[in-house]
Amino acid sequence: MRRPKDRDYVETVEGLLFCLIGYLHPPWGYTAYLKYVPRPGGKWSRGGVQYQRTLSYYHVTQVEETFKILREHYPQYLFHCPIRNITISIVPRERVRRYYIPEDRLQEILRGGGDELEEEVRCLVELLSDLSGVPARSFGVTGSILLGTHNPRFSDIDLTILGTAASQRVKEALIEARREGNTPIRGLTPGRAEKWIEERMRRFPLRREEARLFLERRWNYGYFGDRYFSIHPIRLDEEIREEYGERRYTPLGIAKGSCTITSTREAIFLPSIYRVGEVETEGWKDLDIREVVSYEGLYTDVLQEGERAKFKGLIERVETGGGEPYQRVLIGSARLKGRDYIKPLVPKGGGP
Repeated sequence: MRRPKDRDYVETVEGLLFCLIGYLHPPWGYTAYLKYVPRPGGKWSRGGVQYQRTLSYYHVTQVEETFKILREHYPQYLFHCPIRNITISIVPRERVRRYYIPEDRLQEILRGGGDELEEEVRCLVELLSDLSGVPARSFGVTGSILLGTHNPRFSDIDLTILGTAASQRVKEALIEARREGNTPIRGLTPGRAEKWIEERMRRFPLRREEARLFLERRWNYGYFGDRYFSIHPIRLDEEIREEYGERRYTPLGIAKGSCTITSTREAIFLPSIYRVGEVETEGWKDLDIREVVSYEGLYTDVLQEGERAKFKGLIERVETGGGEPYQRVLIGSARLKGRDYIKPLVPKGGGP
């Protein structure tokens, strides 16, 4: 049986639509955030039901806003997680009306007969499959198209790709396609790029040169013709290496520091995991920080092995039950409200 994965969706008995986050789910439910609620006048619709999005973009402060909605109207979906020591939204399996799988929905689209947006999805996946050599069955489609609530006038295409190896091949193919410029796949125009940089500087603690570097390194976003698209690597079942309860996480406090990136193998997924060494922290002693873990998508797969980076985040004690406890830096915690980061050491006014 396929395991729950990042960017799957569930529909509750009330008709709420939740998006799964990461791979750490209790046996009795799914860690997920509220994405759509039924509401007359909403921009998204299917089967005569209109939906409204609860957050305009994924960010810890936006997710916190969904907790307010749940606390007031649907408190049965808020839980204190003893493994992560946080309050988080979890959908119990017993309250799931329907489970949505991106790969299954894409196969339905590839069989044909959909609207113009679904036809664009089919053409994009076939092109990516041809360019990368990755079979179409390794792709999926998430977001509003997965749910069938999309609108061809304004909806984006959000694809998934299964597995590290397939993701790397698609990454290389996309970078090459942008460089060659002989396919409908394009990067951001100068105007759109400047807007992206300005927005990220407002939302995150980034200088202009840092935001520009992140934009240059982001490979999984772009335009297919005039349609914005994104691609999100997803772990295969055998690549999910942590069972719920296998480790326990205890917050210790906020820290700033620097580190050397020793492995980016798992940085392609969400949460992104950067293995680190040569860690230096300000005001802390006797820490054994082994990884920086980010739930903020901005920091996914944008740092390089051997690179020196600086960070600000929540230090957590990690207890494995077997070996010695160690520490990690968490990016994307509610405590820091988006003011945390991991980024390359970039000289002011200069390049990487």
